[in-house]
Amino acid sequence: MSFFRFLFSKTFLIQLVLAVLALVLIAFIILKWLDFSTNQDQRITVPNLARLSLDKVDEQLGELDLRREILDSANYNPEYPPYSVIDQVPLPGKQVKENRKIYLTLNPSGFTKVEIPENLIRRTRRQVEPTLRSLGFEIGTISYKPDVAKDVVLEMRHKGELVEPGMKLMKTSKIDLILGDGSGRYGMDEEDEAETTAEEQIINDLEEEEYDF
Repeated sequence: MSFFRFLFSKTFLIQLVLAVLALVLIAFIILKWLDFSTNQDQRITVPNLARLSLDKVDEQLGELDLRREILDSANYNPEYPPYSVIDQVPLPGKQVKENRKIYLTLNPSGFTKVEIPENLIRRTRRQVEPTLRSLGFEIGTISYKPDVAKDVVLEMRHKGELVEPGMKLMKTSKIDLILGDGSGRYGMDEEDEAETTAEEQIINDLEEEEYDF
């Protein structure tokens, strides 16, 4: 009976209240300590790092107590300076905690080189142009020279130099195409062509005189 009497006594109730208050106080202190140690209330706005060099990136992130890691290099974009930031994660304006790592994608120093495929010579213009464009090249000037086939690629040139299969050119390079004109004079030099033209003119004149007669 004395134990049950103690449970309902004023002394026990006071001790119980004090114990509950102590637990609440300890829990409050622990939560506050966790908030402080994990910087729950401290947020940093991620800056816009686009177009910045790594030196400028390190300077900005260092001031904000942030870190960076390079993920990869993207395809070259001429609108961005070489080796500058072209993409970032998290995006600018996001709120992050101190010491957060910012992942960066950099712009390469220039276009990569692409190998000229084989079997383009003696193929039609409709076949060659899509192939070159799919590789990232641009089509330059189109010119013609005597050949038995019309619109068949006889030569490819870049800045005046003959382009051979297996050569590597910078992506977006302009490739000039020399096509056959279908005249049937394949392999003739200028003198032979001039002689042939003169002969054809004489034949035409004779035919006209015969017709007039």
